[in-house]
Amino acid sequence: MATAVRSFAKINLGLAIGPLREDGFHELRTVYQTLALHDIVKVEIGRGTGIEIRCKNPRVPADETNTCYRVADRFMKAIGQRGKLVVTIEKNLPLQGGLGAASSNAVAALFALERESARTLDPDDRLRICEEVGSDLPLFLVGGTIYGEGRGEQVLPLEDVPSIDCVVVTPEIGVATPQAFADWDALAERETMEVTGSRGSSSRTATLTVAPQSAKIVSFSRAVYAWLSSGYKTPASGVPARGGDRAETQLLDLVRTGIENDFERVVFPQHPELRDVKRVLYGQAGDGARYASLSGSGSAVYGLFDSKQKAEAAAERVQSMGHAAHVTTTLTRNQYWETMLVSR
Repeated sequence: MATAVRSFAKINLGLAIGPLREDGFHELRTVYQTLALHDIVKVEIGRGTGIEIRCKNPRVPADETNTCYRVADRFMKAIGQRGKLVVTIEKNLPLQGGLGAASSNAVAALFALERESARTLDPDDRLRICEEVGSDLPLFLVGGTIYGEGRGEQVLPLEDVPSIDCVVVTPEIGVATPQAFADWDALAERETMEVTGSRGSSSRTATLTVAPQSAKIVSFSRAVYAWLSSGYKTPASGVPARGGDRAETQLLDLVRTGIENDFERVVFPQHPELRDVKRVLYGQAGDGARYASLSGSGSAVYGLFDSKQKAEAAAERVQSMGHAAHVTTTLTRNQYWETMLVSR
């Protein structure tokens, strides 16, 4: 009987893009947050050899470019075992949606392989495999609220914060991350030329002069450090929440620091309908999201709400625009691990 594992989504609470590194990647700073939305990944080991990827979605690759395939291949080599692997992916999360679906699928496959083979990898080997396959994989080895830096693969678990109601909008638009980075580089180059070719002729230029990409990385890191140092167990307002009153949450304390997703500056101009989704999530004063943002490079857009009722109302507004909207919650680290395995 196959082992089935939930493959949870993630969102990015802010994302600062720094300079291009010598290895071809960009320096990044972000806070990841796992969600209850998920795919299902099933793994079965039988007689024979090879790796077979099954998925009803024709856009999911079934060859060695699939992240599950790459993880499975490395896993079998690490344990020195032979067998025919069948990995079945039940897709609910969008491709190229900024929710980390392919990365989450791979980590779910890895956990299922360990259980199915009764062989638990050394934590260092598990992390090595994930880092080799992709930048987003390590965060799914942790779950909950996670600080990410480097190219996103260096992760630090943050203290669990309470779940918060969330709406995730998944328009039928694919945003390729490599192209989004290329667009960002082009924007950064234009702005650098504006700075070097003009001396304080505009407030925009002045801002760029004192806040280059490297400074944005520092600014983001300081915002997160200030949040952590403030003793974020209590609301920023200093007024403890009453029993059942979720108007103040620790995650919202973080986003109040002003963190933003840099990808919005290049993705929204090309896909203005995503900017419209964000605006609709915010709604009117008092009934909308406390924070809304593009996740990763998109195309998913999410909003954080202080009640399920407000989240459901926002989802209805977005659905009336013709977009799929999902009401869900963020997952604490404990919830992430306790609900990962699907009962047989």
